[in-house]
Amino acid sequence: MRGLFRPAVLWTASAVLAALVAVPSAPAFADTLLSQGKVATASSTENAGTPAGSAVDGNTGTRWSSANTNDQWLQVDLGASAAISQVTLNWEAAYGSAYKIQASSNGTTWTDLKSVTGGDGGIDTWAVTGTGRYVRMLGVTRATGYGYSLWEFQVVGTIGGTDPGGGGQCATTNAALNKPSSASSTENAGTPASAAFDGDNGTRWSSAVADPQWVRVDLGSVQNICKIDLRWEAAYATAFKLQASADGTTWTDLRTVTGATGGNQSYDVSGSGRYVRMNGTARATAYGYSLWEFAVHTTTTGGPTDPPPTGGGELGPNVHVFDPSMSSAGIQSQLDAVFTQQESAQFGTGRHAFLFKPGTYNVNAKVGFYTSIMGLGQNPDDVTLSGVTVDAGWFGGNATQNFWRSTENLSVQPPGGTNQWAVSQAAPFRRMHIKGALNLAPTGYGWASGGYIADSKIDGAVGPYSQQQWYTRDSTIGGWVNGVWNMVFSGVVGAPANSFPEPPYTTLNTTPISREKPYLYADASGYRVFVPSKRTDARGVSWANGSTPGTSIPLSQFYVAKPGDTAATINAALAQGLHLLLTPGIYNINQPINVTRANTVVLGLGLATLIPSGGVSAVKVADVDGVKLAGFLVDAGPQKSDVLIEVGPQGSSADHAANPTTLQDVFVRIGGAFAGNATTSVVINSDDVIIDHTWLWRGDHGDGIGWNVNTAETGLIVNGDDVLATGLFVEHFRKYDVEWYGERGRTIFFQNEKAYDPPNQAAYMNGTTKGWAAYKVGPAVNVHEGWGLGSYVYFNVDPTIEVENAFEVPVKPGVKFHSLLTVSLGGNGRINHVINGVGGPAQGTATIPSKIVSYP
Repeated sequence: MRGLFRPAVLWTASAVLAALVAVPSAPAFADTLLSQGKVATASSTENAGTPAGSAVDGNTGTRWSSANTNDQWLQVDLGASAAISQVTLNWEAAYGSAYKIQASSNGTTWTDLKSVTGGDGGIDTWAVTGTGRYVRMLGVTRATGYGYSLWEFQVVGTIGGTDPGGGGQCATTNAALNKPSSASSTENAGTPASAAFDGDNGTRWSSAVADPQWVRVDLGSVQNICKIDLRWEAAYATAFKLQASADGTTWTDLRTVTGATGGNQSYDVSGSGRYVRMNGTARATAYGYSLWEFAVHTTTTGGPTDPPPTGGGELGPNVHVFDPSMSSAGIQSQLDAVFTQQESAQFGTGRHAFLFKPGTYNVNAKVGFYTSIMGLGQNPDDVTLSGVTVDAGWFGGNATQNFWRSTENLSVQPPGGTNQWAVSQAAPFRRMHIKGALNLAPTGYGWASGGYIADSKIDGAVGPYSQQQWYTRDSTIGGWVNGVWNMVFSGVVGAPANSFPEPPYTTLNTTPISREKPYLYADASGYRVFVPSKRTDARGVSWANGSTPGTSIPLSQFYVAKPGDTAATINAALAQGLHLLLTPGIYNINQPINVTRANTVVLGLGLATLIPSGGVSAVKVADVDGVKLAGFLVDAGPQKSDVLIEVGPQGSSADHAANPTTLQDVFVRIGGAFAGNATTSVVINSDDVIIDHTWLWRGDHGDGIGWNVNTAETGLIVNGDDVLATGLFVEHFRKYDVEWYGERGRTIFFQNEKAYDPPNQAAYMNGTTKGWAAYKVGPAVNVHEGWGLGSYVYFNVDPTIEVENAFEVPVKPGVKFHSLLTVSLGGNGRINHVINGVGGPAQGTATIPSKIVSYP
């Protein structure tokens, strides 16, 4: 909004300058404009209307603008290494008086092409010499009180320049030649795997007569793979995948091929790995698979390669760190400035984390979208603020869209005695000590649809008031005021007695298994990440008797990722044994983040967001012990992914009971910011996994929304045994929201809305059954249990649509459910039965739940 207050002459002058830059002076020889229409990212944006892409769209009427701090940047990915000869910056009135133009092969290690001081805005055109795939403007000093703002950022050069920084051209040499190889099978001793990598067109590998079969090569180290050549014998594959892996266990698809016709085939690919394989899925003949040669090409450099990723480093421009020596007014000003940007930026690109070192601060942190307020002490009482608050004034007092924000690991001494936290989904409240009461409703008691509290102490009473549902785990409270539909407690000291259906309280004395989320803190040695220990039959806060038990990891053992880092760089860091800290921002990734090492921590700050491209998964975890995924959002890309997050490959069977993998505050969004697509959001194949607070959401509002626009069939599929979900929010998927096939699964609290937008009943049929259940337990499952599960319908396209059952489960003695309810919101649709034909219909404008105390 700030541009509205500038003198009109600035806009007029900018328009004239924009016209001048629309046709840049032609550089010598064959250099061309490389940046237009390419992928651009930035350290921050002023608002949703000034994204990074506006600086490379060729439109001099759109612009990128940043937050109003000096250390901001804009970068463009040229798609391949280029020899760069000229860079032009068309500044809006908010220009940089000092800045650098830099290039990089990998988006991590940067080389200065030009350092500018005394800049005066307007159009800056610089002749430069250098190479790289990524080019950026790194702001040093702003000329105004605003951020940096560019109408256009143009990079001119020639694709294919040799990159001394480690990127470069695709080599013609075969990196797989005579390297170690193996295969799923061989036809006989005369057709070994090695024959496909020996450079001899007269020898071949051939497999057994079966599908699938594979052959792979070990390149000896992780390398960037740019092309694969296959020379088929007559027994070729009609369908296969070309895959890469850092460890030979977890594989990333580089290319999926169908309808192949054999002969000599060459495929351009993009990805990294030490191991490369052809994984055949369909044979063209009655024989096996047979390859004369399998060649792998990697990127080459004209000089030394980039050093391997290292741990530690700065937390980046979107992490704001305070200490008690700073003035309260200055801290409050920074908090308020970001809140003004983020209060209503529901689908914006800003991401922020505010970190408070131990001490007392007379400030109230108002928490907007994609904002985290965090204490840096070992324990919550090490940091005290006057308030950490959320209200819903931006949305007319309606809190049902107060998503994607968090607070953790600090105490609050509210001056008025009550702290307000009026949120809905994806807004965790962890390791907090409220020295007073806690109000979960917006001012005026408008609608609210939360919510989640864990490992927290509230000295006074918690007042949910208008909250439809809420889950509280392993905490201590001074009381609970009321309940609307579904209030669930496990391991909570001071919780009301179990009384469902009236009042609607479901109370478990303990939580069977829990492990608190890892958190960042600081001591005399610097930043560290604390990893709490697993608890069994937990009750009350983990810090009741002093510091939380667990282990501490120095930041030097983490790769500190920043927006612009590639998935290849992140995977290289993980492959060499580092943990991963995702600093606030948006990460566009063209291959999954592969977690293959036991006990790896992947921790996001400020709702760091992963956007996969090309239909790949965002995160894949091997079937190993003790991985911790926490604190990030996955936003499905436009090209449909099969699965966004996969824990354990298909067929996983290792026992992880002593050291389970956890997903905590890991959220998925499909649509809303743009038209994302994914068949399934999360698949759990490993055993003993703990899902502790997640919201898997197919968007019902925002951009890219529609029955056939943001397509997503299923939210969660659980194949692993002994999986526990505590705080499971899954909404709006086109078929089953949850499918559970593993044995001995347990869910404590489930909140669901069915998809709003089926066009009619005919489009929303599961065979001959009306609609799809929200929560399905597979017919072969013998033992499963759930407490406090609710499902609602709001069919706003065709309110006559019906769903036969909200819950669909096998009728067996070991399958048990407690405290179930269904709701028709305003009579927009009908749920005929709660579970398996039992329970009355949820219908009518009165919005009265249908409830089942226990089943069977």
